[in-house]
Amino acid sequence: MITLKGISKQYAAVNALQGVDIHIPEGSVYGIIGKSGAGKSTLLRIMSLLEPPDQGEIYYKDERVDTLRGRDVLMRRREMGMIFQNFNLLSSRNVAGNISYPLEIAGFHKKRIHERVEELLEMTGITDKRRARLKELSGGQKQRVAIARALAAYPDVLFCDEATSALDPQTTRSILTLIQELHERLGITVALITHQMEVIRAVCEEVAVLDEGRIVEHGTVDEVFKDPKTAAARELVYA
Repeated sequence: MITLKGISKQYAAVNALQGVDIHIPEGSVYGIIGKSGAGKSTLLRIMSLLEPPDQGEIYYKDERVDTLRGRDVLMRRREMGMIFQNFNLLSSRNVAGNISYPLEIAGFHKKRIHERVEELLEMTGITDKRRARLKELSGGQKQRVAIARALAAYPDVLFCDEATSALDPQTTRSILTLIQELHERLGITVALITHQMEVIRAVCEEVAVLDEGRIVEHGTVDEVFKDPKTAAARELVYA
């Protein structure tokens, strides 16, 4: 589904990423974990085509995409959904309006937008909140709105950027359960970026450990948890 080959990125004197190789299989839930400053945010921005790498190649379904420009990049980004730690919702819109926003941008017909919003409200368990303003919602409800919005335009992959870091443990579990259910229901590929090993343990099938801009370990979650081979992985597993 997603393959990165030799990805490097430098900002001034900082090597944010150094020769990163990753393959995320289609239909999988893949975790990328690292401490603060490991390069996770940079890696996410490059994977989601928000900025180009200095070196390396990016492939989606065997098509090279790091060379795309202009409208081609925008069209490819529409195949990606993304949810964030701080939700990134529009305070000027209610719940339904936030979910419909990407569909409006993509030029969907009004009737289809209404139908899709209703589908997503049901999928994410917030049907009764369709007309609520954001200030009326809990953190978990806001993240459900963000997930619904991310899925609105039928993406092939869902990027989760520290999506549960701002939530309490009980709400975190409910959001992770929702992501699992949506993965199974839709067959969508999920790439989950986090510093929380318990999040990886809960939902991921494979995991890559990022440390100082390099992938230092990768494998199934069981392999990495039972026998971490690097200092960075051991620090995360036994924290």
